[in-house]
Amino acid sequence: MWILGIDTSCDDTGVGLVRDGVVVVNRVASQTLLHQRYGGVVPELASREHTQVIDGLVQQALDEAGLRVTDLDLIAATRGPGLIGALLVGYTYGKGLAFALGKPFVPVHHLEGHIYAALAEHPEVEPPFLALIASGGHTHLFEVPAWGTYRLLGATLDDAAGEAFDKAARLLGLGYPGGPEIERLAEQGEPDRVPLAVPLQGQEGFAFSFSGLKTAVARALEKGYAPADIAARFQQVAVEHIVQVVTRAARHTGLSTVLVTGGVAQNAMLRARMQMAGLRLMFPPRGLATDNGAMIALAAWRTHARNLHNPMALPAAAYLPLGA
Repeated sequence: MWILGIDTSCDDTGVGLVRDGVVVVNRVASQTLLHQRYGGVVPELASREHTQVIDGLVQQALDEAGLRVTDLDLIAATRGPGLIGALLVGYTYGKGLAFALGKPFVPVHHLEGHIYAALAEHPEVEPPFLALIASGGHTHLFEVPAWGTYRLLGATLDDAAGEAFDKAARLLGLGYPGGPEIERLAEQGEPDRVPLAVPLQGQEGFAFSFSGLKTAVARALEKGYAPADIAARFQQVAVEHIVQVVTRAARHTGLSTVLVTGGVAQNAMLRARMQMAGLRLMFPPRGLATDNGAMIALAAWRTHARNLHNPMALPAAAYLPLGA
């Protein structure tokens, strides 16, 4: 079975081809340079760029796999959550292509796509496990007792983890996206020189909070602390916060296997600290950790048999919770 997956939930256009659960092609058209000057994603510009590149990107993916469009067996696209204008580009493109070809169409939840991305690296994985999705738009922790069943344990109360890295980087005069920029600058700094506290230290639950760290960065700059030291401490505290919440959830649920995905999952300190915590970690390949179309195709491969009533009629949705 050849599945075409499309993701336009935010600023990158993702197109992937999966054959029987194996990623064959994964193409991403990045919009980083387009949004860099603004320090973040401009929704209208993102939507326009998706519209301009998506058709050519699909054709490039088909050419790379040696396929004709009529060889496709199933079309999948991200339904939500995300920026609604951006979502509509890929979602309506996928629907239109499926309709024109007379092929089945599968709407995919963006977060579910991130979870299934781990199958590219760990095809043997089976629930139950914990799933942490930490990206520029999402910070969610799920208990996954079975495929297709998701129990939301905790989420961010304010900024997403990646969003906090972007905002802190902007305050420090660094580029966009902020995660890699802060990680590079942090290598030159001494974290113990800057007094930033780990958020939500007294909680018994599994919530995340990052907006206070952004404010603390601004205050540290006003007090004259060196940017490299601030970056090092910010990264250390943000990582420690995530690790504390995840390890608490592991003890609570009795699950030591944790799937970690999203752009923040590529942070080297986060990976090292979670491994030190004694957790069994699963990461998707680096090319599938951030938004991409292959993860959407992988999710569709595992979920296409669900009995969805008239999937073509389901609208794109900017807000689309996963789990209860």
